[in-house]
Amino acid sequence: MAGNDEESGSEKKKVVKKQIINVTEGAPAWMATFADLVTLLMCFFVLLFAMSTTQQETYKELVKSLRSALGAQAVPESGTREGLTMHPVPSEKTEDHQSIDELGGMIEKELDDIVSEIRELVLFNKLGGEVSVTKTEAGVVITMSDLLLFSAGGTQLSPKGLEILEKVASVLSRLAYHVKIRGHTDSEPITSSTYPSNWELSSARASTVARLLVANGVSPFYISAEGYAQYHPVATNDTAQGRARNRRVEIVYERDSIARQFEGMYKK
Repeated sequence: MAGNDEESGSEKKKVVKKQIINVTEGAPAWMATFADLVTLLMCFFVLLFAMSTTQQETYKELVKSLRSALGAQAVPESGTREGLTMHPVPSEKTEDHQSIDELGGMIEKELDDIVSEIRELVLFNKLGGEVSVTKTEAGVVITMSDLLLFSAGGTQLSPKGLEILEKVASVLSRLAYHVKIRGHTDSEPITSSTYPSNWELSSARASTVARLLVANGVSPFYISAEGYAQYHPVATNDTAQGRARNRRVEIVYERDSIARQFEGMYKK
């Protein structure tokens, strides 16, 4: 019995030792959500890349088709220097300058056409020494000597002057522009009771030519007659030849008048 008691006592003295094993806990719960987010973002960017690649291929096919349709004209591809070239948009000032240039060209052409028609008339009738036509800054000037049109100191048209003016009127009647008839004399004083001075003589001659043009189809609304006496000479009055040049009648199509009419037509 005693032996058994000793054995039971020794068993009681035994200490039961438990082995404690440290078990590491799993990753936090938010890591799973973050991993899902990263995966979704990766899928999103992969899709974007795939879409951009498809669009690039489609664009290249479009470029090829345009090249074949346009022949030699090249269509710039994206990413090239040509593709990045910016073409300036015309400004309002540029368009205004272009409009002014076009209008100026039209006016010059019309003036040239008038000169050409009158020169053909002069050449056909062999009037080179008595009728001249010039284009100046003021416009087109048709000059006729007084010897062709009038007798000395008179205002009645000569048969030759009447014939020539009728032919000139056939050209002028087709032109719907204002025309000025200008009478000029030399510096010799007139000794006529009908015309007290060269003012009256030059004005009467201009009026005579204007009436003849109107009678042959030129609109009276487009004509004005002016007398300048001896105060706008084209040659010296010291010689007979110079005075003969100064005695003249001018038919003038003024550039400004034609320009105003063209501007009205152009704005319409």
